[in-house]
Amino acid sequence: MDSTAYIFDLLKIILPALIVAGAIYYLFQQFLEREQQRRLIEMRLEASKTTLPLRLQALERVTLLLERISPNNLLVRVSSAGLPAADYHRLLLQEIRAEVEHNLSQQLYMQPETWAAVKQAQEAVVNLISTQFRSLPNPQEARGPELARRVLETLMQDNQPDPVEAALLAVKREAVAMF
Repeated sequence: MDSTAYIFDLLKIILPALIVAGAIYYLFQQFLEREQQRRLIEMRLEASKTTLPLRLQALERVTLLLERISPNNLLVRVSSAGLPAADYHRLLLQEIRAEVEHNLSQQLYMQPETWAAVKQAQEAVVNLISTQFRSLPNPQEARGPELARRVLETLMQDNQPDPVEAALLAVKREAVAMF
């Protein structure tokens, strides 16, 4: 019986010690997890202090890009006076390409869906201008103002939406989502 009493006494000591050790281990694990979450939140907060201004600046620049390639603004900014329609068409497409290339790096700070909307707007403007150029009665003899007039007339039709409007809306949604 001595060994049974000894094992029983040993269990009376070891069992509470194991329970206490398990509870301490559990509490320590909880503490470490909370501490890790707190550090992660601090790192994200610190990173957002740096990246938020960059992201906002990128969205501002892309908004400016979209406004500059909007047909209404583009046709006013790039004069068609004295140019043949073919030269004016090339000049408009070159201006759009230059604007996009100048702001290409801004996609790093944007959601891929937003940048896709920007690219889609660019393609829609290029397609609109090219389609109107090809629809001229005699594109090689037509003048630049005639191409500009056709593009503006197409935009003024009720069923034709502004090609950059959806991209501007996507940029605004992304900006609102940051706050």
